[in-house]
Amino acid sequence: MARLAQGERQPPMKMNIEINCTPEEARQFMGLPDVEKANAVYIDTIAAAMKGVSNTDQLEQYAKQLAPMGQMGLKMFQNFVENAARAASPARPATGDKPSE
Repeated sequence: MARLAQGERQPPMKMNIEINCTPEEARQFMGLPDVEKANAVYIDTIAAAMKGVSNTDQLEQYAKQLAPMGQMGLKMFQNFVENAARAASPARPATGDKPSE
C-alpha cells in the first residue's frame, strides 16, 4: 500500500448500496408524503373528462386544463430530465479529441 505525502489527500472512496424495498417503504424511509389518495382523485378526474372526448382537439384541450401548469409544466419537467441526464453522463471529449488514457 502506497503512503501519501504529508498534506496529500486520499481520493474519495466510491460505495454502492443496494436497498430492496417496496415503493411505499422507500417513500416512508425518505420521508416523502403519501400522495396515493390525491393521485387517485387526479386520475379519476382525467378519466371522467376523457369519457366525453370525441375528437383530438377536444382531447388536447382537456389535457391542457388537467395537466399541472399545462405546457409550461411539461416543458419544465422535460428540461429537468434532460439536465439530470446530462449531469449524470460522463463528459465526452470534443469532436476530434482523443480520450485521455
